Order: sequence, then structure tokens, then C-alpha cells
Amino acid sequence: MTKKLFTRTALAAGLFMVLTGCATQEQAVGWQQDQTYQFTILHTNDHHGRFWTNRDGEYGMAARKTLLDQLRTEVTAQGGTSLLLSGGDINTGVPESDLQNAEPDFKGMNLLGYDAMAVGNHEFDNPIEVLRKQQGWANFPMLSANIYDKATGERLFQPYQIFEQQGIKIAVIGLTTEDTAKIGNPEYIGSIEFRDPKTEAQKVIAELKANEKPDVIIATTHMGHYANGKHGVNAPGDVALARFLKEGDLDLIVGGHSQEPVCMEGQNLAKPSFVPGDECQPDQQNGTWIVQAYEWGKYVGRADFEFKNGELNLVSYNLTPVNLKKKIKLADGSSQKVFVAQEIPQNEDVKAFLTPYQERGQAKLNIQISESNGKLEGDRNVVRFQQTNLGRLIAASHMQRAKADFAVMNSGGVRDSIPGGAITYKDVLKVQPFGNMVTYTDMTGAEVLDYLNAVATKPVDSGAYAQFYGLTMEVQDGQVHHVKIGGKALNPSQVYRFTVPSFNAAGGDGYPKLTNHAGYVNTGFVDAEVLKDYLEANRPINVQAFEPKGEVVYR
Repeated sequence: MTKKLFTRTALAAGLFMVLTGCATQEQAVGWQQDQTYQFTILHTNDHHGRFWTNRDGEYGMAARKTLLDQLRTEVTAQGGTSLLLSGGDINTGVPESDLQNAEPDFKGMNLLGYDAMAVGNHEFDNPIEVLRKQQGWANFPMLSANIYDKATGERLFQPYQIFEQQGIKIAVIGLTTEDTAKIGNPEYIGSIEFRDPKTEAQKVIAELKANEKPDVIIATTHMGHYANGKHGVNAPGDVALARFLKEGDLDLIVGGHSQEPVCMEGQNLAKPSFVPGDECQPDQQNGTWIVQAYEWGKYVGRADFEFKNGELNLVSYNLTPVNLKKKIKLADGSSQKVFVAQEIPQNEDVKAFLTPYQERGQAKLNIQISESNGKLEGDRNVVRFQQTNLGRLIAASHMQRAKADFAVMNSGGVRDSIPGGAITYKDVLKVQPFGNMVTYTDMTGAEVLDYLNAVATKPVDSGAYAQFYGLTMEVQDGQVHHVKIGGKALNPSQVYRFTVPSFNAAGGDGYPKLTNHAGYVNTGFVDAEVLKDYLEANRPINVQAFEPKGEVVYR
């Protein structure tokens, strides 16, 4: 355990009676005065289908199971108990999982002993019937207090779960980003309302205090951590939640969504240089601790608490890497990837359970469909900030299939890069896992200009930031200028055809809704299949041919 961190009072004073002797009947608690209790919160978030190891043997649920068993053994030996929580987004990211509706992931979570999870925005990447099936697979509650059925006004999920350990009553509330209404697939969430999680949390906490009288209140959230509450174009996240509530209302936030290790180097100052093995100081806002364990099961977070006389102390916190590797240079000048810490063996029972799922689609997924002479850039921290060769290639594939004049591709739909060399169908599905359809719309030049003014001005660092192919333009002061399509100046009266993913055509990412436009057509072609066919037909891929060359200029 690492150095001791500072202390805070767990709950408002009104929850506890200050006693000088033994617990009275009126106090109605299961813990004893002057006795110190130890309990631990273990956590992960943003799993995104990574039930198996990657090509370098990193992370994976079988190794995570071994680590979790080790951590639980340590906690038990110290006289404590533990809860394992997930910050949500189990769905979407790896083809073997996506093709099986994340069945191996939810059932694997049962084997790993998860106690509860927050409902993430990517839980809505499939129809609600699939999500209900996933709930049936899970032997633990999927929590969200702020998701409602528009028709009935009732919550769609359990808002909280009560756990009792060592006589301590622990309430775990689930909360989901309200951005789901904007970034979720409109076809699947049209009947669902995502209310402000801050006000819903406030209501649930009041209900808990009145009815359940918990000793500790935790929120497992899928809202994102934004240092000092600076959330930009994103919905307010965990920092805003903690600041909105009364000090002492919430003990801990186990977060997700922003996919980062929440480690601070000062008040409201995130530590951008965190690497596996570093000490991690979690954020604290308004008396509430905030933690997050990056993504994909790369780490398991561990927060060790002491509870005594109604006061909760965070004793230590750390993030343990799950078989992560780093690249080192060898004496001969070559490089090699090695584990950053001692290798964690895979649990054989979990591995045996997951193996059939992994093998089921391998024969098809691993067939080579093309090859390239360099990296096709789809990394989140690049494609959401600038035009890239992969974003433009995807747009080009849509444009060709629809026989369109130009193409628009939201960068949030580009989920991974493709390394240079052989390209498999699996690579394609990792880039485009959502199963969106290619759509096109015929518009006059005047309408196109209005559309471009709406989408080309979307801010960077968001999935709404657009990639383009087939046109040139300048973007300045919230307006587009000097638009050329096919090398010719935009003609207001001419009719042009352009493509956009069905997600955006339905209004996703805040794009103008096109589905009711007279010129709108859903082609019925799945985006990943269109990209696959394009890569096959144009092999080998010359990545330089798709590099941006100043076609879209932001001033």
C-alpha cells in the first residue's frame, strides 16, 4: 500500500449520532463504535470488447481474473472486504465481441466477480432488445438513475444497489452521460430520455438518506473526467457532479467515458505523463474522490479505505497494469516489447471459457483482404483534430459506392488505425464496428453550403469533427468559404450528391437531420463492408494517395 492520503467525513453529520458508548438501537447500524473497518473498491471501465489479449499479449479477462483474485486475497488477509465495479461501455471495439453482441464479455464479467456496472453510452450501439439480453447474461446489476422511457416516464434501469459488508451499508448509484442522446444511434434511442445526471444523483441521494440510510455512497458513472470541470463540447462530467452536490453527499466516483487514468499532480491539475507503474493520486472535488482506470482492462484500480465511527479515509490508491508492455532497444539496435511489470498468468478456467468465443470468428476475420505501404491513421488523438489518410479513405469508399460528388465522415466513427502491411477483415471491423449504413443525399449547392456550415465547423476533440473527401474549402470564423466540388466552384443551383453515415444522417453528433429530406437515400450498405470492398478492389493501398494536401484549411 502506498502513502496515506488525507481524511474526509463520509456523510453529513445528520446521518450519525455521536455516541460515547456502544451503538444504540436508535443508531441502527451494523458497525461498532471505535472499531476500524477496511474495505476496498476495485474498478475498471471502458472495456470495449477486449475479452481477449491483443496481438502483443496485453490485458485480457483471463489475466485480469488472476490479478483480481490476488488483490482480493490481499484484502481478505488484511481483514477487509471488496467490491468490483465497472464504469461501463462493455460494448463495441473488437470484432469477435461485436459479432457476438458482447456475450463473452458480460459472461466473462460474471466469472471475474463484478458486483455492479454503470450503463455506458455504447451500451446503446445495439437495439434495446440486445441490451436486455445482455442484462440477462449479467449476474450483476446494470445501473443508471438518469435514463428514462419517454412514454412512461419510468426509469429503464435500476438506479442503485445496496451492499452490506462488515455491517457497513454501501450504496452504489449508476449514472450515464447525457451526451448519449447526441452521440448514441438515433435509431435505437429515439424513445429514451437521458436526464441531467447531476440532478438525478441529488434526488437519489436524498431518497437513500431518507429510506436506506447508507454509511457510504458511491457513484459508478459513465460521464467522463475533465480536469477542473473544463468539459468543452462534452456534457459535464464527474468533476461537475462532485461540485454540484453538497460536500459529504458522495464519497467516491468510479468513472469512465473519457478513457484515461485519473491521476493528478496538483489541485485541478491532471498528470499527463502517467505511465504504468507510476504512483497515482486520484482527483478530489468537494470532498469526493474521483477515480478512473483508463480503458480496455489495461489497469485494475484499487482504492483502499478505512471506516471508523462514520468517517471514511482513503488510505491508498493505485493502478495495477494488466500485462502491459513497453518497447526497449537491444544491444544490436533492434527493439523488443517487454512487460512493464511481472507477467500475470492467465486464469485457465476463464481462458477455457472464452476460447470458443475467440475462435468462432477467427477463420473469417483473419483472412487478408488487402495490404498497404504505411499506417492508415485513425488514432483518437489525431483523427479528431485533423484530416487523416484513413478518414479520407473511408470517405472515398463511401463516395465511390454511392457514386457521389463528395463525402462526409464523422471522426467519432473511426475507432482505430490500421498498421502498415497486411490488412485483414478484422482490422476493418476494428475501425468501423458500429454497423452504420452508407447514406447519400441529393441537394442543391445552396443547401450544401448550409450543410457544410453546420458540419465543417464542428469543434476538434469531438467525434463530430468531420473528415472530407472530394471537395476543397476554407473554414474561418464559423463559416466555410471558397468551396469547390470536383475542382469546380460550388454552384448554388446545381444538384450535388454526398454521403454521410446513417448515424449522422439521423442527427447523431448534432449533425443536421437528413432522413426527412426529399433527396435522402439509405443505400443499405454497411460501412465496414463498403470499406472492405474498397480495400480489396484497390490493393495494394498507397497511403500517400489519401494524405491530406490542404484540401480543407482551418484558419
